[in-house]
Amino acid sequence: MTPDTAKSQETKARLLEGALRTLTEQGIAKTSARTIAASAGVNQALVFYHFGSVDELLAAACRYGAEQAVARYRARLSTVTSLSELLAVGRAIHAQERAGGHVALLGQLLAGAQTHASLRPATAAGLDLWIVEIETVLTRVLAGTPFGEFTDPSGLARAVAASFVGVELYEGVDEAGAGAALDALEQLGVLVAALEELGPVAQRAVRHRLRRTSRRSARAGGEPEPTEQRDGADQHMTGR
Repeated sequence: MTPDTAKSQETKARLLEGALRTLTEQGIAKTSARTIAASAGVNQALVFYHFGSVDELLAAACRYGAEQAVARYRARLSTVTSLSELLAVGRAIHAQERAGGHVALLGQLLAGAQTHASLRPATAAGLDLWIVEIETVLTRVLAGTPFGEFTDPSGLARAVAASFVGVELYEGVDEAGAGAALDALEQLGVLVAALEELGPVAQRAVRHRLRRTSRRSARAGGEPEPTEQRDGADQHMTGR
Protein backbone atom coordinates (compact mmCIF):
# COMPACT_ATOMS: atom_id res chain seq x y z
CA MET A 1 0.00 0.00 0.00
CA THR A 2 1.43 3.38 -1.03
CA PRO A 3 1.53 6.33 1.40
CA ASP A 4 -1.20 8.09 -0.59
CA THR A 5 -3.43 5.02 -0.50
CA ALA A 6 -2.85 4.59 3.24
CA LYS A 7 -3.70 8.25 3.85
CA SER A 8 -6.85 7.94 1.74
CA GLN A 9 -7.98 4.87 3.71
CA GLU A 10 -7.28 6.66 6.98
CA THR A 11 -9.34 9.68 5.88
CA LYS A 12 -12.26 7.46 4.83
CA ALA A 13 -12.16 5.66 8.19
CA ARG A 14 -12.15 9.01 10.02
CA LEU A 15 -15.15 10.14 7.99
CA LEU A 16 -17.02 6.90 8.73
CA GLU A 17 -16.32 7.22 12.45
CA GLY A 18 -17.18 10.92 12.32
CA ALA A 19 -20.50 10.17 10.64
CA LEU A 20 -21.39 7.61 13.32
CA ARG A 21 -20.45 10.00 16.13
CA THR A 22 -22.45 12.83 14.57
CA LEU A 23 -25.54 10.65 14.17
CA THR A 24 -25.27 9.49 17.79
CA GLU A 25 -24.54 12.85 19.37
CA GLN A 26 -26.50 15.28 17.16
CA GLY A 27 -29.14 13.16 15.44
CA ILE A 28 -30.02 12.71 11.79
CA ALA A 29 -31.53 16.20 11.49
CA LYS A 30 -28.21 17.90 12.31
CA THR A 31 -26.00 15.54 10.37
CA SER A 32 -24.39 17.31 7.40
CA ALA A 33 -21.11 17.42 5.52
CA ARG A 34 -20.00 20.24 7.82
CA THR A 35 -20.84 18.51 11.11
CA ILE A 36 -19.40 15.18 9.97
CA ALA A 37 -16.17 16.82 8.76
CA ALA A 38 -15.85 18.73 12.03
CA SER A 39 -16.26 15.48 14.01
CA ALA A 40 -13.72 13.72 11.78
CA GLY A 41 -11.29 16.64 11.87
CA VAL A 42 -11.03 16.97 8.07
CA ASN A 43 -12.10 19.39 5.34
CA GLN A 44 -15.78 18.91 4.43
CA ALA A 45 -14.87 18.73 0.72
CA LEU A 46 -13.41 15.29 1.49
CA VAL A 47 -16.92 14.00 2.22
CA PHE A 48 -17.83 14.46 -1.43
CA TYR A 49 -14.39 13.45 -2.73
CA HIS A 50 -14.49 10.05 -1.01
CA PHE A 51 -18.23 9.28 -0.92
CA GLY A 52 -19.97 11.51 -3.47
CA SER A 53 -22.71 12.69 -1.10
CA VAL A 54 -23.65 12.84 2.55
CA ASP A 55 -26.28 10.14 2.06
CA GLU A 56 -23.73 7.78 0.51
CA LEU A 57 -21.36 8.43 3.42
CA LEU A 58 -24.16 7.70 5.90
CA ALA A 59 -25.03 4.47 4.08
CA ALA A 60 -21.38 3.39 4.16
CA ALA A 61 -21.14 4.35 7.84
CA CYS A 62 -24.23 2.28 8.61
CA ARG A 63 -22.65 -0.83 7.07
CA TYR A 64 -19.30 -0.07 8.68
CA GLY A 65 -20.83 0.39 12.13
CA ALA A 66 -22.81 -2.86 11.88
CA GLU A 67 -19.74 -4.80 10.77
CA GLN A 68 -17.74 -3.42 13.70
CA ALA A 69 -20.51 -4.25 16.18
CA VAL A 70 -21.10 -7.81 14.95
CA ALA A 71 -17.36 -8.48 14.95
CA ARG A 72 -17.20 -7.51 18.64
CA TYR A 73 -19.64 -10.26 19.62
CA ARG A 74 -19.15 -13.00 17.01
CA ALA A 75 -16.85 -15.08 19.22
CA ARG A 76 -19.25 -14.85 22.17
CA LEU A 77 -22.25 -15.85 20.05
CA SER A 78 -20.33 -18.85 18.73
CA THR A 79 -20.23 -20.32 22.25
CA VAL A 80 -24.00 -20.10 22.92
CA THR A 81 -25.54 -23.53 23.51
CA SER A 82 -29.21 -22.82 24.26
CA LEU A 83 -32.01 -20.42 23.46
CA SER A 84 -32.11 -19.15 27.03
CA GLU A 85 -28.39 -18.42 26.84
CA LEU A 86 -28.88 -16.61 23.53
CA LEU A 87 -31.49 -14.35 25.13
CA ALA A 88 -29.19 -13.68 28.10
CA VAL A 89 -26.30 -12.84 25.77
CA GLY A 90 -28.62 -10.62 23.74
CA ARG A 91 -29.55 -8.70 26.88
CA ALA A 92 -25.88 -8.27 27.80
CA ILE A 93 -25.09 -7.05 24.28
CA HIS A 94 -28.02 -4.64 24.50
CA ALA A 95 -26.66 -3.16 27.75
CA GLN A 96 -23.15 -2.79 26.33
CA GLU A 97 -24.35 -1.26 23.07
CA ARG A 98 -26.60 1.14 24.93
CA ALA A 99 -23.72 2.26 27.16
CA GLY A 100 -21.61 2.86 24.07
CA GLY A 101 -24.29 4.99 22.41
CA HIS A 102 -24.96 2.44 19.69
CA VAL A 103 -28.63 1.99 20.60
CA ALA A 104 -29.16 5.71 20.04
CA LEU A 105 -27.31 5.36 16.74
CA LEU A 106 -29.64 2.59 15.58
CA GLY A 107 -32.63 4.76 16.45
CA GLN A 108 -31.24 7.59 14.33
CA LEU A 109 -30.54 5.28 11.39
CA LEU A 110 -34.06 3.84 11.53
CA ALA A 111 -35.50 7.34 11.71
CA GLY A 112 -33.29 8.54 8.87
CA ALA A 113 -34.26 5.60 6.67
CA GLN A 114 -37.82 6.94 6.61
CA THR A 115 -36.76 10.07 4.73
CA HIS A 116 -33.37 9.15 3.21
CA ALA A 117 -33.99 6.44 0.62
CA SER A 118 -30.30 5.52 0.38
CA LEU A 119 -30.23 4.62 4.07
CA ARG A 120 -32.96 1.98 3.77
CA PRO A 121 -30.94 -0.79 2.07
CA ALA A 122 -27.87 0.07 4.15
CA THR A 123 -29.81 -0.09 7.42
CA ALA A 124 -31.46 -3.35 6.34
CA ALA A 125 -28.05 -4.77 5.38
CA GLY A 126 -26.69 -3.80 8.79
CA LEU A 127 -29.55 -5.57 10.54
CA ASP A 128 -29.04 -8.58 8.27
CA LEU A 129 -25.51 -8.97 9.62
CA TRP A 130 -27.03 -9.48 13.08
CA ILE A 131 -29.74 -11.75 11.71
CA VAL A 132 -27.18 -14.04 10.06
CA GLU A 133 -25.35 -14.45 13.38
CA ILE A 134 -28.58 -15.10 15.29
CA GLU A 135 -29.80 -17.58 12.67
CA THR A 136 -26.53 -19.51 12.93
CA VAL A 137 -26.97 -19.81 16.71
CA LEU A 138 -30.66 -20.79 16.45
CA THR A 139 -29.94 -23.46 13.84
CA ARG A 140 -27.30 -24.95 16.13
CA VAL A 141 -29.15 -24.81 19.47
CA LEU A 142 -32.58 -25.91 18.22
CA ALA A 143 -31.34 -28.85 16.16
CA GLY A 144 -31.46 -31.34 19.03
CA THR A 145 -34.67 -30.09 20.64
CA PRO A 146 -38.36 -30.89 20.02
CA PHE A 147 -38.63 -27.50 18.28
CA GLY A 148 -35.98 -28.15 15.66
CA GLU A 149 -38.29 -29.56 12.99
CA PHE A 150 -41.10 -27.06 13.63
CA THR A 151 -39.26 -23.75 13.54
CA ASP A 152 -37.81 -21.68 10.73
CA PRO A 153 -34.45 -20.37 12.05
CA SER A 154 -34.35 -17.64 9.39
CA GLY A 155 -37.78 -16.27 10.27
CA LEU A 156 -37.20 -16.72 14.00
CA ALA A 157 -33.88 -14.86 13.76
CA ARG A 158 -35.71 -11.92 12.20
CA ALA A 159 -38.33 -12.05 14.94
CA VAL A 160 -35.63 -11.99 17.62
CA ALA A 161 -33.83 -9.09 15.91
CA ALA A 162 -37.09 -7.16 15.49
CA SER A 163 -37.93 -7.74 19.16
CA PHE A 164 -34.63 -6.28 20.30
CA VAL A 165 -34.91 -3.34 17.89
CA GLY A 166 -38.38 -2.65 19.25
CA VAL A 167 -37.16 -2.86 22.83
CA GLU A 168 -34.29 -0.50 22.07
CA LEU A 169 -36.64 2.11 20.63
CA TYR A 170 -39.22 1.54 23.39
CA GLU A 171 -36.56 2.04 26.04
CA GLY A 172 -36.22 5.69 25.02
CA VAL A 173 -39.76 6.45 26.25
CA ASP A 174 -40.34 3.78 28.90
CA GLU A 175 -37.19 2.26 30.36
CA ALA A 176 -39.09 0.19 32.94
CA GLY A 177 -41.43 -1.19 30.28
CA ALA A 178 -38.49 -2.14 28.08
CA GLY A 179 -36.89 -3.90 31.02
CA ALA A 180 -40.11 -5.83 31.63
CA ALA A 181 -40.16 -6.87 27.97
CA LEU A 182 -36.60 -8.20 28.23
CA ASP A 183 -37.55 -10.03 31.44
CA ALA A 184 -40.45 -11.67 29.59
CA LEU A 185 -38.13 -12.83 26.80
CA GLU A 186 -35.80 -14.37 29.37
CA GLN A 187 -38.75 -16.13 31.03
CA LEU A 188 -39.64 -17.58 27.63
CA GLY A 189 -36.08 -18.85 27.39
CA VAL A 190 -36.42 -20.53 30.79
CA LEU A 191 -39.57 -22.34 29.64
CA VAL A 192 -37.83 -23.54 26.49
CA ALA A 193 -34.85 -24.67 28.55
CA ALA A 194 -37.17 -26.70 30.77
CA LEU A 195 -38.55 -28.51 27.72
CA GLU A 196 -35.03 -29.12 26.45
CA GLU A 197 -34.22 -30.94 29.71
CA LEU A 198 -37.07 -33.43 29.36
CA GLY A 199 -36.13 -37.08 28.92
CA PRO A 200 -36.34 -38.81 25.51
CA VAL A 201 -39.85 -40.22 26.12
CA ALA A 202 -41.26 -36.84 27.11
CA GLN A 203 -39.51 -35.16 24.17
CA ARG A 204 -41.09 -37.65 21.78
CA ALA A 205 -44.47 -36.82 23.30
CA VAL A 206 -43.83 -33.10 22.78
CA ARG A 207 -42.84 -33.72 19.17
CA HIS A 208 -46.00 -35.78 18.67
CA ARG A 209 -48.15 -32.97 20.03
CA LEU A 210 -46.35 -30.36 17.93
CA ARG A 211 -46.81 -32.44 14.77
CA ARG A 212 -50.55 -32.73 15.45
CA THR A 213 -50.82 -29.00 16.06
CA SER A 214 -48.84 -28.30 12.90
CA ARG A 215 -51.13 -30.55 10.83
CA ARG A 216 -54.20 -28.87 12.25
CA SER A 217 -52.87 -25.44 11.35
CA ALA A 218 -52.04 -26.54 7.81
CA ARG A 219 -55.50 -28.02 7.48
CA ALA A 220 -57.37 -24.86 8.43
CA GLY A 221 -61.09 -25.31 7.84
CA GLY A 222 -60.81 -29.11 7.60
CA GLU A 223 -62.64 -31.66 9.72
CA PRO A 224 -61.36 -32.29 13.27
CA GLU A 225 -59.61 -35.49 14.17
CA PRO A 226 -61.84 -38.32 15.41
CA THR A 227 -62.43 -38.25 19.16
CA GLU A 228 -60.91 -41.66 19.70
CA GLN A 229 -57.72 -40.65 17.89
CA ARG A 230 -57.41 -37.55 20.03
CA ASP A 231 -58.00 -39.54 23.19
CA GLY A 232 -55.37 -42.10 22.27
CA ALA A 233 -52.80 -39.42 21.56
CA ASP A 234 -53.64 -37.64 24.81
CA GLN A 235 -53.18 -40.89 26.74
CA HIS A 236 -49.83 -41.36 25.07
CA MET A 237 -48.85 -37.82 26.11
CA THR A 238 -49.69 -38.44 29.76
CA GLY A 239 -48.24 -41.96 29.82
CA ARG A 240 -51.57 -43.60 30.73
